[in-house]
Amino acid sequence: MAQHKRLGVLSRYEQIALDIASRILRDEYKVGQKIFGRSTLAGRYKVSPETIRRAIALLQDADVVETAPGMGIIIKSKKAADLYFHQFRGQQALADMQKRLRQLFEEKRKLDREIETTSRQMVSYLWGMLNNLQYLEKVEIGENSCLLGHTLASGRIRTRTGATVVAIERDGQEHYSPSSEMVFEAGDLLHVVGTVEAKGKLRRLVEKEG
Repeated sequence: MAQHKRLGVLSRYEQIALDIASRILRDEYKVGQKIFGRSTLAGRYKVSPETIRRAIALLQDADVVETAPGMGIIIKSKKAADLYFHQFRGQQALADMQKRLRQLFEEKRKLDREIETTSRQMVSYLWGMLNNLQYLEKVEIGENSCLLGHTLASGRIRTRTGATVVAIERDGQEHYSPSSEMVFEAGDLLHVVGTVEAKGKLRRLVEKEG
């Protein structure tokens, strides 16, 4: 069989050769039958005689038809027509699969790029969350702390540090949501939440001597 240069994209003469082969398989053209001349076929398919010549050349190379001066185009073999038709269809199926495979690879590349971009965004977002998570931490008020004798209100801890005191532990007892008028004493454990920066400011404030 003649080799087809562009699998997946049928030229007009290839379409015509395939159509003639399919007509032989349907017994519209029988072995030994003389079919129309090139000029007649050109008019029937609305193409140039050269296009018909190329189509017939494909079928002749595949032993489907034969031509002879003064005899025109004669059907030579139904078996060869069947082989030509199915080989061509097999090539077309392979071409279609190759095309689909290329499309899938391109879709995969796009998906990989989207996954990579989303992953970077997620890592960046999680990193930002970790930097701002408000873990509970305990800070002890020492005997020389400047906060001794102050209350939550007068010490202005939230304003000065950004940290929040959620409980005060004293003598083993935890006072949750302590009153703003509760006076700090040495040994108090302040249960605080806030950013790393806020808790750092609170520690420095507590360690500052009064």
